Amino acid sequence: MTSNRRFTAGVLAALAAVPALAGCAPGDAAPAAPPSAWSTAPAAPSPRATDTAGRSAGVRLAPGGTLVVTDFGADTVTFVDPSRRGDAAGLGSVEVGTAPYGIAVGDGGTAWVATAEGVAVVDTRARERTALIPYATDTGPVTTGEYRGGGMGIALSPDGDRVYVGVNVPGDRGRLEVIDAGERKVTGTVPVGRRPFDVDVSGDGRHVYVTGHDSFDVTVVDTADWTARRVEVAPYGTEGGLGSWLKPHYAAVRPSDGALLVPFEGERLAVVDPGTGRVRVERMTAGTHQHGVAMGRDGTLYVVGTGPIDPSEDDGPSLTVRSPDGRERLIPLQGPHESVVLSSDGRTAYVSGGFTRDGYWNGLSVVDLDTGEVARLSVGDRPLGVALL
Repeated sequence: MTSNRRFTAGVLAALAAVPALAGCAPGDAAPAAPPSAWSTAPAAPSPRATDTAGRSAGVRLAPGGTLVVTDFGADTVTFVDPSRRGDAAGLGSVEVGTAPYGIAVGDGGTAWVATAEGVAVVDTRARERTALIPYATDTGPVTTGEYRGGGMGIALSPDGDRVYVGVNVPGDRGRLEVIDAGERKVTGTVPVGRRPFDVDVSGDGRHVYVTGHDSFDVTVVDTADWTARRVEVAPYGTEGGLGSWLKPHYAAVRPSDGALLVPFEGERLAVVDPGTGRVRVERMTAGTHQHGVAMGRDGTLYVVGTGPIDPSEDDGPSLTVRSPDGRERLIPLQGPHESVVLSSDGRTAYVSGGFTRDGYWNGLSVVDLDTGEVARLSVGDRPLGVALL
């Protein structure tokens, strides 16, 4: 399967004039990006071994600010001060509900956490759960693990009045549940794709984008009338169905034009026009399975490479830093990771070690984006989602 994914120079040249791609079959190559977008900056040096305090001597201390991570291996969220060393980085945990996944934090400091039981509401100042909002959708028995039912991706409307959570229904299509943040109750549901890994919102709040992992799609939901459109996002095709590795995971909204960017395998970046449903594909260079993404204010895309599907062909874990013009810099990471968030000054990336599959570790990688140096903090219990307070 992996060998069918690789680009060749001849195929790329032949397809350079193709204007759009809405999901080609496995083995078909994607349209080529302009030559300037293919250049790759020199890779950053491999992470230095950390000292006994859990820090590399070359890593700049992170700026002030607390992180909160979802402990997918427990029923808690953990608060983290990334500027502290060793065990002092962990600031304590709060019980939220079974197998917490995604997290979104509002301007007032309220955190909304998607768990298997419902959406937990956490006062991050008092560090306590103040509510647990049950889902309107029947997700079956409360379980743990990669395929558990319940909330996955979660996001807030720009004004903070609504919470949008993608709810996984094992064996069925997922649902987008709409929560009134003030009333703290579900006010509507919309059918979406299977296993909604990620939820994103347009800059004007008019549309919600739900990434359906097992259905190879993004569902575009209009917040004015709650109608939904399916956009297939499958640059490798859909062969293999539920057993395929080549499916979408997370997405980010590009600030310059509102396009949705969905990375695949460190090889292809699907650029989705939510208005028309057209999908254009650009080349990526990490050559590794990819999950979490973050978008910088300047349009720089940060993508978590989890490690190889096929160790004989794929490269190891990394963080891709992709500039708006398509140039990429790769920063190696030690072991699988899942999600990424940026510091307030945009100079540090925090990458969670939880990972939805086996191979996770209990901690965060702190990446100095200026130097490429990486430090590891041992915090949390399979930390999956991560947010900056």
